[in-house]
Parts: sequence; C-alpha cells; structure tokens
Amino acid sequence: MLEAGVSSVVPYGADQTLFVVIDRRDEATEIPIERSDLEATIGELVAGCFNDPVKVISFNTLEHWMKDISTDVVGEIKARCDMYGIELPDYLSDFVESHS
Repeated sequence: MLEAGVSSVVPYGADQTLFVVIDRRDEATEIPIERSDLEATIGELVAGCFNDPVKVISFNTLEHWMKDISTDVVGEIKARCDMYGIELPDYLSDFVESHS
C-alpha cells in the first residue's frame, strides 16, 4: 500500500531522479516528503529536519523505476558521522537500526 501511495507522486516527463523520505508524524500518520537532491536529503536527515524517518525511496521519472535506498542512506549517514567524529544523533537511531 505504501509504494502505491508514493508512486503516484512520480511526475512524468523530464528525466530526473527524485528522493522521497517517508516520515512518521505520529503513530498513525506517515507522509512522503519529496526532494530532488540526495546530498541535501542526507544532510537534512543528519540535521534533524525530519520527525521520525521510516525509509528513503528514489524514483527515476523517465525510466519509471523506484528503489528503496534506505540501507544506502544509512551507510552514508554512518560514514559522515565517522568522518566528522560525531555520534549518531538519537533521532536517527531507529531509522539506522531498521536499515542496518
């Protein structure tokens, strides 16, 4: 059901890859938040711009594919925390644990 709801946001036309963060606002509500830049998306995750991220999905609008890239994003978050010598933020612990 989640993928069906998310896939409806994929625009047709220009060849671009979009990134959607599924963010949990409360126990019953998950909302997709669309971004066009993976680097900015990862930066916003680390900066705490999301309430409770659940997964990150990438879409290509020309080729009409989608992929759950949560595991790749978690790897990048861990690498950045290591590189900058910072602890993994508490607000990302569930997301990282779910996709490690």
